[in-house]
Amino acid sequence: MRFIPLIVARPEVQMAIDEAIMRARIEGKAPDTVRLYAFSPSSVTIGRFQSVVHDVNLGEAKRLGVPVVRRITGGGSVFHDEFGEITYSVVVGEDYHPMLRNVETSYRYLAGPLVDALKELGLDAGFSGLNDIVANGKKISGSAQTRRKGVILQHGTFMYSTRVEILGKVLRVSKAKLADKGVSSIWERVTTLEREGIKLGRWEAYELLKNSFFNAFPMEEGELTDYELGLAEKLIEEKYGNPEWNEMR
Repeated sequence: MRFIPLIVARPEVQMAIDEAIMRARIEGKAPDTVRLYAFSPSSVTIGRFQSVVHDVNLGEAKRLGVPVVRRITGGGSVFHDEFGEITYSVVVGEDYHPMLRNVETSYRYLAGPLVDALKELGLDAGFSGLNDIVANGKKISGSAQTRRKGVILQHGTFMYSTRVEILGKVLRVSKAKLADKGVSSIWERVTTLEREGIKLGRWEAYELLKNSFFNAFPMEEGELTDYELGLAEKLIEEKYGNPEWNEMR
């Protein structure tokens, strides 16, 4: 596997890079790849089939300078705090490991290093439902996935110091969804390392995750190819930087 070191960039760039790696992997022009990245500025990504108006408070997002970009993966809306969240991304062939053939076990296999990292910090961590990771009973990470031509793209969050009060302002979380989780507010549902008493900066959180992924998978550090960078530029122009894509549905 190839490991791409931390990239800090706007949401349309990050989503374009993820898809570019996946396309290159499908075409046999890139290896299985793990990368860690951060959004700047703080951003919202929404699932492939979500309604922007229904799931995001667009007025509040605009007021706070938070761009909104649609992913190609499923799942719900996500707030990526530039001051408190790192995103992981894995692009891998379904034949890499038997656990990848099943959706539920694939989530656990590919996000396993996040659970390992949390346990290393002494937290009671594990999986909840299909694609969430909890620490001391509260959600600290969520993942989303898509599959194309035998290749999986899975990416997800790691909230080390996310400002939950801003998350609550820019995302519309329905009372029904909270009730389904047995809570009445986002504060009861979501946590961060900082809220659990562990204060890490970006680089400390990055090194923690990087080491955990290197322990889980045989990897070598590498970089994006010119082909992938070219694809990403095209995807920014045609898709992720285009309001028609981001505001559809």
